[in-house]
Amino acid sequence: MKPKIVLIGASTGGPGHLKKILASIPASFHASIIIAQHMNSMFIPSFISQFQNELPLVVHGVDKKMSLHPSTIYICPQNCHLLRGDLTPKIEPILEGETPYNPSIDTLFSSALECLRDSEIMAVLLTGIGHDGANGLSELQKQGAHCIAESEESAIVYGMPKRAVEINSHITVMPLHQIIDAIKLFGAS
Repeated sequence: MKPKIVLIGASTGGPGHLKKILASIPASFHASIIIAQHMNSMFIPSFISQFQNELPLVVHGVDKKMSLHPSTIYICPQNCHLLRGDLTPKIEPILEGETPYNPSIDTLFSSALECLRDSEIMAVLLTGIGHDGANGLSELQKQGAHCIAESEESAIVYGMPKRAVEINSHITVMPLHQIIDAIKLFGAS
């Protein structure tokens, strides 16, 4: 069975949405969750710590190359990419290079293309200003990943998900409560 990975990208309004999503995930979740949330790097340690204290799942900040495990949440404090691993996929921080957004959702999503052969991937683009993640989500959808853009109905700022659907009309659009259900179903077995 292929390992399952849920990629979530968010910007403005994302922390509240992420809390709702992650609070609904059971300890028996059969997928890894990787989060790229636009945030000042100064606030990321407390963001990670909060989830470590509140959730039944293991939560890590990605500060080195790490193997991915089910029922585990990985939060990107800087640009990160996925790598194919021998037994499990891996995630690694990118220590060089500048992108307009950090962590870059597009960088994370695009890197997952390398893992699609060996992993089952769901990518979710939540609320946010701008267009980060839109191109990566579109490419993942074209290659067969399960891709969801948050709807205008629940997005705090309908920028990034709107741009994704403008680029690729085949991306599934859902409000937050349906996204939560889809993620739970994806990781249920």
